[in-house]
Amino acid sequence: MSQPDLFSAALPSLPPGMRYQEEFLSREEEAGLIAIVERLPLANMKYQQYEALRRVVSYGGQYDFTAQRLNAAEPLPAWLDPLRRRAGAWAGIAPEAFAQALVAEYQPGTPLGWHRDVPDFEDIVGISLGSDAVMRFRPYPHEKGRRGGVLKTTLPPRSIYLLRGASRWLWQHTVSPTRALRYSITLRTARIP
Repeated sequence: MSQPDLFSAALPSLPPGMRYQEEFLSREEEAGLIAIVERLPLANMKYQQYEALRRVVSYGGQYDFTAQRLNAAEPLPAWLDPLRRRAGAWAGIAPEAFAQALVAEYQPGTPLGWHRDVPDFEDIVGISLGSDAVMRFRPYPHEKGRRGGVLKTTLPPRSIYLLRGASRWLWQHTVSPTRALRYSITLRTARIP
């Protein structure tokens, strides 16, 4: 019996405080979620006067980037309850603590620019569906002209990640333009001032 090769596969490069796991969902669970997401009333995300390629629907709160405030939205739907329970158990978060959910569609070529999630939320849990996404991270605040410090990882379908602590507040992230149709479900906890 030989010892497994622990060094041939590249490990993801993650910022401090980020947790990540591949194959969080089975293929059947992923297919069921995609079937639901495809029927949702997705609309292009709006950032002030800019309309993004990414199509989304928000539950539990919808951020208005023009007024820079969180507005009311439909409550989190019951179809998300099993995912909230599983993601919560994985992240050590009570399922009812997830106060907001964002479901997003990325058509081929859709990017997501550098950002930190809005300050109304604390922990961020993301689940990838459909195809890979390349997520990059850089320290925040970003200094123009500064070299280095960018980390990169691939988020395959059915994977889950958690941004907490330093990875949530001291790093920005971006998603490179997608190569194939991808969906994501992001669950967020409310920030208590």
